[in-house]
Amino acid sequence: MDFIWYILAGSVVGLAIGITGVGGGSLMTPLLLLFGFPPHIAIGTDLMYAGIAKSTGVYLHAKKGNVNWRIVGAMAAGSLPTSLVTIWLLSQFDKPDNYQHILTTTLGLMLLITALVIIFRSKLLSRFDLRLPERTSLKLIFVCGIALGVLVTLTSVGAGALGTAIMMILFPVMRAKNIVGTDLAHAVPLTLIGGIGHLLLGNVDYTLLAGLLIGSIPAIYLGTYASSYLPNKVLQPLLATALMAFGLKYLFF
Repeated sequence: MDFIWYILAGSVVGLAIGITGVGGGSLMTPLLLLFGFPPHIAIGTDLMYAGIAKSTGVYLHAKKGNVNWRIVGAMAAGSLPTSLVTIWLLSQFDKPDNYQHILTTTLGLMLLITALVIIFRSKLLSRFDLRLPERTSLKLIFVCGIALGVLVTLTSVGAGALGTAIMMILFPVMRAKNIVGTDLAHAVPLTLIGGIGHLLLGNVDYTLLAGLLIGSIPAIYLGTYASSYLPNKVLQPLLATALMAFGLKYLFF
């Protein structure tokens, strides 16, 4: 019976991803915590789920030429090493219970930031239209990658929503499809490395992972199709409000 609930959870999150474009981690991890999974299992399993589920999207975007590999390389040069360092630091604790507070506090912070990005994305883009030289933007996105590597590995949140927002600010002339493709191409190796690291720490539930994948992959395609018929301007603020509530809960309670 639990496996059916896992499939349903994957379906719900997959639909939300397809309809709103909000990253899976920001929705999936709080949902798994509500199901009663400890933070290290919820985060580790979600990272593996995200890496696998998004792989197909990277292939399709790369095939269409929607991926800017220079930007991917600059972000990955910062994020992948720090992800590995973060996993190593977690491995120095005797048991997951000793770093649960770090995970939940960081998760709360990331959920709040993600909610604010969703709500104020348009205002942020209009106010921070930097138009910097490409070399400068690549250096800045490398620095942002360093932070993302740590935060995504600790929370499974941010590879999508924050990565996209950062690129929109630093590379304002990029077309939307190129931003999405480039963000996916960076998110997949980051979440896979983080997920494999958590797997080695024993933080991945294989039964849960299988159920989430079975439920979410077809639901993402269905949600993408349904997105043209549903009021996204209403749904995104509702999701942002839910994420903010979860963020406040894990940050302060």
